[in-house]
Amino acid sequence: MSQPNYGILMKNALNEINSLRSQLAAVEAQKNESIAIVGMSCRFPGGATTPERFWVLLREGISAITEIPADRWDVDKYYDADPTSSGKMHTRYGGFLNEVDTFEPSFFNIAAREAVSMDPQQRLLLEVSWEALESGNIVPATLFDSSTGVFIGIGGSNYKSLMIENRSRIGKTDLYELSGTDVSVAAGRISYVLGLMGPSFVIDTACSSSLVSVHQACQSLRQRECDLALAGGVGLLIDPDEMIGLSQGGMLAPDGSCKTFDANANGYVRGEGCGMIVLKRLSDATADGDNILAIIRGSMVNHDGHSSGLTAPRGPAQVSVIKQALDRAGIA
Repeated sequence: MSQPNYGILMKNALNEINSLRSQLAAVEAQKNESIAIVGMSCRFPGGATTPERFWVLLREGISAITEIPADRWDVDKYYDADPTSSGKMHTRYGGFLNEVDTFEPSFFNIAAREAVSMDPQQRLLLEVSWEALESGNIVPATLFDSSTGVFIGIGGSNYKSLMIENRSRIGKTDLYELSGTDVSVAAGRISYVLGLMGPSFVIDTACSSSLVSVHQACQSLRQRECDLALAGGVGLLIDPDEMIGLSQGGMLAPDGSCKTFDANANGYVRGEGCGMIVLKRLSDATADGDNILAIIRGSMVNHDGHSSGLTAPRGPAQVSVIKQALDRAGIA
């Protein structure tokens, strides 16, 4: 029996080890791959219907806060300057979008009867999703049956309460009311209309909903659950109940002015908006020659845990999540 050639065996073993190391490095790189933003669109107060117009507001320091418009609700009916008054809101101000009641359903092959029962938030999301794709030079029709994910931050549907009022007034339930006001449909309708077959769900983490939706989209791309992602959020103020509740809790600024880190801070100001970004793995965006608007190198999500109150922020937890995000991005 011939003796084994230990030199050859050792060489083969080293080659195998190097191959495994390369594979492991590739897996690690994939797990932490940067994500490219290749398209975006928005609707914000002050006529900021494009990212360019929104940038002008920021650059010029223009306030988009106004009195609550009459097409939302009768502010005089629900307002009282006395902060001790019950069942009233103690502010007349907010940031509001224009023409949230306008929508062309036929563009998305939606029947007019169905569109009436659709929460305006769903309508806005369809519009900004389409615009975000177009801004990235992506023809929406080319995504049919593709592995494209949809991740939407949304807090609820004020429109549902209006539909309930309408139901009690006319004495019947509309056929499309359920799908039109169910928040899960906010993401599902985008996937349905565009024929997208990647993950599709809504996220409600209160004020952080949209950012968490972006985080989840990035994670999904890294895990190869999808090859393209629409991530964003929406919020409209079309019912006075939440404003009343927040006023009763002393959370809203009576003068309609946020004064962050100021000794005179007396609450925040509510605002409407809708934003959407299109995400791809950086390697894919580079290979496809996409116009890369920005790069997300890392993100992180946590919770405050136990603090001084359910809605009170906790500094150490927020410091921790920022440090972890920087660490993931490799810039800590």
